[in-house]
Amino acid sequence: MNFLNYLPHIPLAFLWLLAAWRRLYYLTRYFQLEGYESRRFLRWWSHQSLERNYAIGNVASIGATIVAVLALSTSKVSDNDWMAIVYGGFAVLYLSAAIHLLLAPKQREIKQQFTLTSRAARLLTTAVVSDLVLAIAIIELGRSLVFPSSRYYTSFTDLLFFAWLIISGPFAVFLTPLALPLANLINWPIEETFRRYYLRLAKQHLQRSGATVIAITGSYGKTSTKHYLSHILNARYRVLMTPKSYNTLLGISRVINDILANDASYDYFIVEAGAYIPGEIARICKLVEPQISMVVTVGPMHLERFGSIENVVKAKYEIVEALPPDGTAIFNADDPRVRGMAERSYPQNRILVTRQDAPGARLAASNIRMTADGLDFDVCDNQTGEQRAMHAPLYGEHNVTNILMAMGVARHLGMSLNEIAGRVATLEPAEHRLVRRVMPDGSILIDDAYSANPVGTQTALQVLALQTTQPSARRIVVSSGMFELGPLHEEENRKLGERIAAVATDVILIGAAQTRPVQEGLHSANFPPDHLHVVNTLNEAVAIYRPLLRAGDALLILTDLPDTYA
Repeated sequence: MNFLNYLPHIPLAFLWLLAAWRRLYYLTRYFQLEGYESRRFLRWWSHQSLERNYAIGNVASIGATIVAVLALSTSKVSDNDWMAIVYGGFAVLYLSAAIHLLLAPKQREIKQQFTLTSRAARLLTTAVVSDLVLAIAIIELGRSLVFPSSRYYTSFTDLLFFAWLIISGPFAVFLTPLALPLANLINWPIEETFRRYYLRLAKQHLQRSGATVIAITGSYGKTSTKHYLSHILNARYRVLMTPKSYNTLLGISRVINDILANDASYDYFIVEAGAYIPGEIARICKLVEPQISMVVTVGPMHLERFGSIENVVKAKYEIVEALPPDGTAIFNADDPRVRGMAERSYPQNRILVTRQDAPGARLAASNIRMTADGLDFDVCDNQTGEQRAMHAPLYGEHNVTNILMAMGVARHLGMSLNEIAGRVATLEPAEHRLVRRVMPDGSILIDDAYSANPVGTQTALQVLALQTTQPSARRIVVSSGMFELGPLHEEENRKLGERIAAVATDVILIGAAQTRPVQEGLHSANFPPDHLHVVNTLNEAVAIYRPLLRAGDALLILTDLPDTYA
């Protein structure tokens, strides 16, 4: 064959490769958000309407090509017209590639920036190579099957080969979501080698540091409890906690390798342990070997991934099973499933806390009052008989439980109630968890945007109701509903809509499909339709509520649409 005949393919191949690269880069971000788990990524991808529409468009491109070739095969075309047909086809193919570049799904808003880590770069490179090899294989297969002769652009057989060229571009782009799991599989030996190396290194650094490990888990409340515990213990000890929501095995090992490895002066290392399936917390505990473990709550968060509430209980209890016999466990006795863990009688030293007068608790809160200034309550240590009034500049009665959990550890380590009370009075909420701010225009912002759950949303709405005293004041709620509740998704979000209707004057929902049950709840509670807005992004929500807010009004950012749902 004449090499010159391939020249039109070079820029065309570049366009398709660029389209595939952009798709892979876009999807790698979500692969990273899903923890580099192929099954979780494919489940996310299969549930995205934009992704499905894009896949249908690719199939339509391939189908249209086949139809065009079949139509030409039944028409009488002279040999002199083949070149015109071929180059006309190239024009269509260039246009198709440009359309793919323009219409590929894009993230309209980004809340969590994509970090091109070394692992992500390795995955992306392998995926690009895999996709390129696949495209070349498709072209070569077509050439070997339907283009065995040395002539070029002179017969219908050549048109078939050209059809293969047309199909290969959209087909390669169409398969990009599958290229990532394939690349993940190819890279597994490399990634497993790196993983074991970093974990072994973290284990050595943690043991050399001498820091006592306190591990915390729970369906919700664990991050706030971690912050409160760190603040209280820092009155007497030097404490390191895992930052933000670093609650995975590799995330925790990174904290150890980056911080503890260079500073062995910490007395305690507080580890937040998260999980999507049973076994994940056990692996974290194998790394950190906690001496003190805390279980805050067990609820339906991530239920669609766990499969059942029994699996959630099993996963959370792993943090207790990992304790040595002389370890200490702190339990929230107000949660029936957590109390059930305490009743298993391991370890011997167990501390229960309650704000609902649960029997057998060492620390009990009573006379709980929530005002615009925060929480006031009394605490009794039933083991020593000591009592102390407490004030915390926090909102939500669930935070009393979180404070009690932190107090349980502090009391176990010998801190007095007076010492603890002084620290509780200066607590600050964790980021995006019921943070109240008075804005320059006199309006009040309540930021509870991190992660919604059935208990937390009720509390946030109670806090909103406390903020306005004037009957004419607006109470605006911005929400995208609750996520990953499995079979409870519809029911719980419908209830959320009803609760919002009882408090809010204006509602802005982000994500029409995701918030459909919330809309149903609002409608069933006769919420005024002209005060309900459904938008696609947070920026659109801001454009609506900003002109509405006046001094004395209150705005609750209840949840925002996560990147994996946007």
